[in-house]
Amino acid sequence: MARQQSKAQKDTVHRVMHEFKEGKLKIRGSGPKVKNPKQAIAIALREAGASNQESPKKNRENLSKTKAKEHRGETASKKSASKKTASPRERLGGKASKAGRAQTRAELYAEAKRRDLPGRSRMSKGELERSLDR
Repeated sequence: MARQQSKAQKDTVHRVMHEFKEGKLKIRGSGPKVKNPKQAIAIALREAGASNQESPKKNRENLSKTKAKEHRGETASKKSASKKTASPRERLGGKASKAGRAQTRAELYAEAKRRDLPGRSRMSKGELERSLDR
């Protein structure tokens, strides 16, 4: 029979399982990535203080340690969110710069679609460039 979990425990389990699905959950924080879903569940329950393998006192300690770690931003999801920088395409807003960056075929196709060019789906990248330059 499963025990009732508090809101804090549910949030912690949700965060840990999300890290597992994103491939960021590691064994003991710095070890190899967790690949087994059952192992991820065990880690989530332990961090949430809802493990049936620990005493109630130890569960409370685990939950308070985890909440302190989350508050400090030391979880995998918090670390990756702070490290993320915009890619060159994101910085340019998805548009080609006037400085001469070559457009991809997908970008050329989107422009051809916007201009409603006939036969655009069968055109190569070069053909799209030539037809858009006219």
